[in-house]
Amino acid sequence: MNRGHVMCYVQHLMGSGHQWRVAAISRALCDLGLDVTYVSGGMPVPGLDPGCARFVQLPPARSADMRYKMLVNEGGTPVDASWQKRRRSQLLDVFFHCRPDVLLLETFPFGRRLLRFELIPLLEAARSRQPRPHIVGSVRDILEPRRKPGRNEEIVNLVNRYFDLILVHSDSRVMPFEATFPLAAQIRGRLHHTGYVLARGQNVESGTQGRDEVVVSAGGGAFGEHLLRAAMDARALSALAHLRWRILVGQNLPQARFERLRSAAADGLIVERNRPDFTTLLKNCALSISQAGYNTLLEVLACNARAVFVPYSDEHEQEQAIRARMLAGHGLADIVENHELTPQRLAQATSIASKRVSLQHASIDVSGAETSAQLIAARIGGYTIDDRVERLGT
Repeated sequence: MNRGHVMCYVQHLMGSGHQWRVAAISRALCDLGLDVTYVSGGMPVPGLDPGCARFVQLPPARSADMRYKMLVNEGGTPVDASWQKRRRSQLLDVFFHCRPDVLLLETFPFGRRLLRFELIPLLEAARSRQPRPHIVGSVRDILEPRRKPGRNEEIVNLVNRYFDLILVHSDSRVMPFEATFPLAAQIRGRLHHTGYVLARGQNVESGTQGRDEVVVSAGGGAFGEHLLRAAMDARALSALAHLRWRILVGQNLPQARFERLRSAAADGLIVERNRPDFTTLLKNCALSISQAGYNTLLEVLACNARAVFVPYSDEHEQEQAIRARMLAGHGLADIVENHELTPQRLAQATSIASKRVSLQHASIDVSGAETSAQLIAARIGGYTIDDRVERLGT
């Protein structure tokens, strides 16, 4: 049987959620016995686990700000044409060396326009290679609204020119792709909703950590300090003031600001960096307070935690707000809009949410990593449906 080789490309520009999602798919591919090369173009992510994959770190880059108009290197300096040329050459060298059966690109062409300098040459190289690898796109549940005329048509043209399959990591019953991509019908034959991807998998470690606590989190921490401070002030006003509140701070918040948060913690408040046992905390907590990023929200729901979501939003970013409102419309979430956030409003929301019966979310499909791996494996010669089922059962 052909063992099969998959090359995964992922570039996060701000938050690291894209990396965690693709890493979960990489682990599922490894579980099926496939060889995986995992190529990251973003800043290093501590604790990232792509399974058995060979990990390749390109010269790292990120967006200069939330406008996503400029790439900067790890020192914050804008990248230039020579930097782009070197990185493009390194990426193509990886592709020609590993000769994948499947090339998986995360987000592009639905985003990552800043990376066209290397992704279009990569796609052209894949398209012209013999035998041609299968080209698969990977995209989350919600796209930001397109403000420029013709942008959606450009995306459709790129999908039709290069891609064999687009994996949409959503449950179509809850959030169909066409809800935020109006031209989905024009690429319907290539779209497949996989279900949501749980970044840390569906297994929760046993333990009592977080029992009867209020767990407050803000993802990587780059844009959540205001939520953490509001939660610290809300505790004394909440019906849950008698419980311990655990404030989890992402690695993207600078150490000096983390120390200021920690020094401001009153009795009954614990301020610490994000923990690897986050899902255990969620499983045991009395209430979760968090933003509504893809990974955090799915983990909260999968752990059946009572929750208040405060989605991050601004003039450039509406994805979290769309997701939280969608879930609220299905009766799966209580939300406080970002522009309404005050300690008083948050305390009120926590008091209401704490009285709810714990929600059960089994109806939401969270098998996205496994389903994605199966669909990719099915593209590789020598794999059959029976092969996939047998491997998943071992």
